[in-house]
Amino acid sequence: MLGVDFGSRRIGLAISDRTGTLARPLETILVHGAADAVNRLASRIATIAAEEDGLETIVVGRPAHLDGRASEATAGAIAFVAALQQRIDVPIVTEDERLSSREAESRLAIGERDWRRRKAKLDAAAAAIFLQDYLDRNRP
Repeated sequence: MLGVDFGSRRIGLAISDRTGTLARPLETILVHGAADAVNRLASRIATIAAEEDGLETIVVGRPAHLDGRASEATAGAIAFVAALQQRIDVPIVTEDERLSSREAESRLAIGERDWRRRKAKLDAAAAAIFLQDYLDRNRP
């Protein structure tokens, strides 16, 4: 499974192991707007899906306010998912991403004092956090 933390400038990617037990940060893709994000991510997904283990599901973070109400970013994420689904054959689900960036920042700060280096890893780490939440909830 692939976790996707969508943003208008950066997309963080995380991937699960073959058994769907553990998620880990994979990479961050720099993008220039939603259309570029869809194009770059669709290309990267095709590469990952063609690898030996393939790709079963894509889990995209769904932003929301702390109380669960839709935020300003929710509509953009939903539109992104719809546009991406038209380009790929892999099923896409969404996962609540509230506080995933804050948790990722806290975890990264333990091992990395330089905020610039942490920022470069933040989106992929946040994607790993909500992908792990999804895996834990959907484990048989």
